[in-house]
Amino acid sequence: MSASAPQRLGIRDVLGIPDYRRVWMAQAISDVGDGTTTLLLLLVVNALTHSTTALAIMSIALVAPKFTVGLLAGVYVDRWDRRRVMLAADLARVVIVLGFAIGQTAALVPLLVLLGLVESSVGSFFTPARGALLPHIVPAHGLPAANSLSQATMMVAMVVGSGIAGLLFGVYHTAWPGYVIDAATFGLSFLLVLRVSPAAGRILRGDEHHPAPSGVFRSLADGLAIVRRSRLLMGTLLGAATTMLGLGAVNVLFVPLLVNDLHVAPAWMAAVDGAQATAMVMAATVVAWVMSRLSAQTIITAALAGLAVFTLALAGVSSIWQVIALLYAAGWLVTPLQAAMATVVQTSVADSVRGRIGSLLSASMSTANVTSMALAGIFADLLTTRTVYVLAAAICGAASVVAFLIFRGIGSAEAPSLIPQRDSIDLA
Repeated sequence: MSASAPQRLGIRDVLGIPDYRRVWMAQAISDVGDGTTTLLLLLVVNALTHSTTALAIMSIALVAPKFTVGLLAGVYVDRWDRRRVMLAADLARVVIVLGFAIGQTAALVPLLVLLGLVESSVGSFFTPARGALLPHIVPAHGLPAANSLSQATMMVAMVVGSGIAGLLFGVYHTAWPGYVIDAATFGLSFLLVLRVSPAAGRILRGDEHHPAPSGVFRSLADGLAIVRRSRLLMGTLLGAATTMLGLGAVNVLFVPLLVNDLHVAPAWMAAVDGAQATAMVMAATVVAWVMSRLSAQTIITAALAGLAVFTLALAGVSSIWQVIALLYAAGWLVTPLQAAMATVVQTSVADSVRGRIGSLLSASMSTANVTSMALAGIFADLLTTRTVYVLAAAICGAASVVAFLIFRGIGSAEAPSLIPQRDSIDLA
């Protein structure tokens, strides 16, 4: 290790890495397709059934695999070649997504739900595989920029995808071209990942403390044990999950806040999403600079506290312009927060367990998010939408306090290093 820290890599630097550029383009393209198909499925189910129950079932089918299949997917991602997992997931989703075009009648809605469940389950393998592969193609001091760019791109891609879905179904009253577009994006993603160096997908097995265990559930238990022994990972996981326990309700009640309380047209959602997406993209350009000066745990704690403040402020808005301003400001926190959490997972554990740790973080956040969404309507009926926002702000504030208390006193031996290394810190 040299006496001086390596120069941080910015977005332009990491995009100059051919393999990262391919993985990033694959993600961006397929995220546009995901955004298109997700909204189209909900619009189609609503048009065919006019049933909120059917919409809820479809929504659950799309989300549930993230905290069920996703947990087990992390185990297999730590056993199989990660590049091949990504390739197989892309090919499978080409076929599955084209199957959505079959669902043209109310009688076939159960088939749409089943295909949605399968497609989301396959995607639960792709995401942890990509996260675990990234440190093989980007040096550690470039991961903050790489992660922030990926997060900002995902937000923009989903907005673009939703716009395509709205245009197809709202103007042309059809959905099948959107499914074809989504299938094509997975095909392009496959071709891009195929060009990534095969060595990037191989798991480093040189760590004797983390041999590949024989049992799936034993492997999952080993991942949980690693999180429990690391205050850095535990603080990140509990802070993120607790925050989503509040923000899930915020997301569900956002449309009622705008339409019922502020009496603005739903079309304003595009402006709100655009403001947040713009801020996230702009924030991505400075994340590397911020993370070269602040520790990951400081960024996580501060961002969680900031989100609590913005959520509380949303409870008192009186105009759409205040909402846009607050969501724009919040976007500057979301990208650094997500980049810091991803970097913690990628740089603080051995390569042989990155898939499991990433899946545990994602599953905990998804579980909290779904729980919050389920409770949001109940509490909004008992109280008011704005009161629920105040409660959500309190939960986010508690998440920041929890993270701060767990992180307090962490030294350089446990904090993630941004020095390039063949493998990461062994927390066993």
